[in-house]
Amino acid sequence: MTKVIYVTQEWLEALQNELKNLKEVKRIEIAEKLKEAISFWDLSENSEYEDARNEQAAVEKRISDLEAQLKNVEIIKEWDEKKKSDKVTIGSLVTIENIDTKEKETYKIVGSMEADILAEQPKISNESTVWKTLLWKKKNDIIKVKSQGWTFEYKIVKIGE
Repeated sequence: MTKVIYVTQEWLEALQNELKNLKEVKRIEIAEKLKEAISFWDLSENSEYEDARNEQAAVEKRISDLEAQLKNVEIIKEWDEKKKSDKVTIGSLVTIENIDTKEKETYKIVGSMEADILAEQPKISNESTVWKTLLWKKKNDIIKVKSQGWTFEYKIVKIGE
């Protein structure tokens, strides 16, 4: 059974654009590098040729990986104001407040490929411990997150925009 990869529409488009660029631009650039390197004749001691072959292998691996991932994607339905979901699901924007420090943090729940805790709008993976703790919880619920021997308590203060 193949694992479903959850992505937002925006991330899907970025992956498709990257794949298109690799196939239509990078492959041609590398072919030109190989052609030029081959013109230097002795391939056994030709670092330009070896570099181009290594780059070609990396690009072909990335193309293969992207194609495999794109076969298994499922688009995350963005939180819709009209639906007014009162439970945390994948695609939710969730604001939590640390019970002790009163510090608030807002996260978007996304697929593991798209997770980026350091982004301007932090995104956490649907496979993370925090996500698993948040799943199906409602506003004002208290959650406990265990991290490296510590337990933190958070209150869900907002779900959605």
